[in-house]
Amino acid sequence: MTEQNIGFVGTRFAGTDGVSLESSKWAQILWDHRHTSHWYSGKSDRDPGFSMVVPEAYFGHPEIEDITRQSFGHLKRSPDLTTKINDLAAYLKRTLYEFVDKFSIDIMIVQNALCIPMHIPLGVALTYFIAETEFPVIAHHHDFYWERDRFKVNAVSDYLEMAFPPRLPTIQHATINSAAQQELAHRKGVSSILMPNVLDFETEPPGIDEFNADFRERIGLTPDDILVLQPTRVVPRKGIEHAITLLGQLGDSRMKLIVTHASGDEGHEYQNALIEMANQNGVDMRFVDHFVGDVRKENPDGSKLYSLWDTYPHADFVTYPSLYEGFGNALLEAFYFRKPVLVNRYSIYQTDIEPRGFRVLSMDGYMTKKLADQVRRVMTDEEYRTDMVEWNYQLATKFFSYSVLRRKLRAMVCNFTGQDDL
Repeated sequence: MTEQNIGFVGTRFAGTDGVSLESSKWAQILWDHRHTSHWYSGKSDRDPGFSMVVPEAYFGHPEIEDITRQSFGHLKRSPDLTTKINDLAAYLKRTLYEFVDKFSIDIMIVQNALCIPMHIPLGVALTYFIAETEFPVIAHHHDFYWERDRFKVNAVSDYLEMAFPPRLPTIQHATINSAAQQELAHRKGVSSILMPNVLDFETEPPGIDEFNADFRERIGLTPDDILVLQPTRVVPRKGIEHAITLLGQLGDSRMKLIVTHASGDEGHEYQNALIEMANQNGVDMRFVDHFVGDVRKENPDGSKLYSLWDTYPHADFVTYPSLYEGFGNALLEAFYFRKPVLVNRYSIYQTDIEPRGFRVLSMDGYMTKKLADQVRRVMTDEEYRTDMVEWNYQLATKFFSYSVLRRKLRAMVCNFTGQDDL
């Protein structure tokens, strides 16, 4: 086995977004087999000694945001926009050459930068670089532009066709769900390996420790309260109104709906509507994003910032009533922490997760009395609940653990190296 230098390329490797989290898991698997990972991005929290940060590679860079604004929502683009895209692509291509030379990269893993056009110049730069070098590339696709309404009307269809993703012989494509795999084959005529999101189910989850033991108290809960966890951002596609309807139907004042994340940059109208709905339904809903951050830490004033994984051990029930998800990390986390979970049967759940036989409380877009009764049973019947969550943990270990990722990554690396190992 020859050790390889792996070059991860993306717009951002920082925080707890899905791309950053999954890329860390990939790097861990590769490191277990003595392959060293290096990072190229516009924003990074990775080890600076193994990273190359190019500010213009970040989708939030002012020049890139301006290009994105001019590219979508209308059909005609100005000559100036074409020049901007091409000039930035040429500059970024030079930095990619520098990155490969600096760290002696053997295989490049592009994380989401060749599928969703949040950064058109980077996608174009990568396409040119790969075409010029015949570099071995694994393109890990989390979201495609055709899955998002905001990209449908655009003035850059030529760039989208060329680079998102490109059809080049040295690229191996990886998709996170079967619908994306099929659509990629249909639209681009390229095959891909299905690489679902995973968690380390072979390692027991962290529990309540000295740092997070006071989480319930900090958010104002009493020992008798029932913590119903909504571990998502506050955006309409998360369907949080269904969680409110559920608690309204259950009518148990001990139940508190705890929402972990903020609404972010998508405005507060949805959050305000949820607050009004909760008040009308007599539901105690609490937003605790000021207590929950990317990583746990103690502030200078002695107050604590908990991680998302500090919240799960305290949860009695998890709600995940999303209308749409690319895969569903929070669902895997509920299985991992052995928590009963409510799921709205979003399309990827129906095709890629449900057929495995998981035991969840499922709804089809609306709440029913029967479902509320099922939730009540799960909350009151300890033996039934324990059997349910243990079954889910063991099943997830078979289908969504690191061993699955290890096996599929091995095959992709082997296709480049000719060695039957990572």
